[in-house]
Amino acid sequence: MSAPQQNATAQNWFTEQHARSGSSFGLRIKERLHAEQTPFQSIEIYDTTDWGKLMVIDGCTMVSTRDNFLYHEMMSHPALFTHARAKRVVIIGGGDCGTLREVLRHEEVEHAVQVEIDERVTRLAEQYFPELCESNADPRAELLFIDGIKYMAEQEPESIDVVIVDSTDPVGPAEGLFNADFYASCHRALRPSGILVQQSESPLVHLDLIKSMRTAMRVADFQAVRTLLFPQPIYPTGWWSCTMARKGADLSGFRERGAATKQFATRYYNVDVHKAALALPEFMREALGE
Repeated sequence: MSAPQQNATAQNWFTEQHARSGSSFGLRIKERLHAEQTPFQSIEIYDTTDWGKLMVIDGCTMVSTRDNFLYHEMMSHPALFTHARAKRVVIIGGGDCGTLREVLRHEEVEHAVQVEIDERVTRLAEQYFPELCESNADPRAELLFIDGIKYMAEQEPESIDVVIVDSTDPVGPAEGLFNADFYASCHRALRPSGILVQQSESPLVHLDLIKSMRTAMRVADFQAVRTLLFPQPIYPTGWWSCTMARKGADLSGFRERGAATKQFATRYYNVDVHKAALALPEFMREALGE
C-alpha cells in the first residue's frame, strides 16, 4: 500500500516495486479489465491467473479476491469482540465494502456508516468484487461519499461505539487520517469505552509510522493502545498491522466466549488468532516500549 517507484505489466505481470523495503510483489495477470482517473486517484482492475480480481489504486495493490479476508476480518472482528456491545460503527474509507460486510455480521450492530471519499472505488467494487458488497443493501448500512475527516469533526459527542479507519497510505486523500487532530475528533465522538482501530502498515518497514500513530493517539487522550499483527501477502513485505485505541478503558481482554461461539463463519479470525495477533515480537516491544 506504500507508493511504488515503478509498475510494470510486461510479460503479463503486474508488479509493485516498493523502494523503501527494497522489494517488489507481482501477480500474473490475464488482462486489465478497467482503468480510470477519478478526481482523487487512479484506479485499475486486473484479472489475475491465481488471485482472482485485483484492484490497484495509484499503482499500489489494494485488494485481491484471494487474500482480502485477512485484512477485512482483522480490521473488524478484534475491535468488535473487544467492545461490549457496539451498536453504532463508523468506517472511514473502506470503499471496497469488505470491512462493512464483516462489521454487519455482528447482530448487535444497529447502524454502520461507511464514509468513502471516492465513490468510484465502491462502484467498481460492486462490479468486480460483488462478494465484498453483499451487505451494501442491508438496512443497517449507510454509504456516504464525502470527506471522512470532515465527517468525524462534525459528529455529536459520545455518539459512536467503534470507528474503523480503513484507509490507504498516509499520502494524498488519506494523509489527514494519521494525526492527533483527527484522533481527537474520533475520541470526542466515541462513547465511553469506545474503540478506534486503524490500519497501520507493515511492522517491518513502517515501524516509525506505528510509533508516531500510537503517540498521536495518546496525545488525543486515548488511554490504551495496542497493535495487532497479521499476514497480508499483496502488501509490501507481506506482513501488516492495525492499531486499536480505547477511550477510558483498557484493551487487556476481549469477549472470548462470544468470539468462540460467533454465529457467522470466518476464514482467518478466531479466538486463538485474536490472542496471537496481540503478541508483539521483541524488536517491536523494544521499539514501542512495551
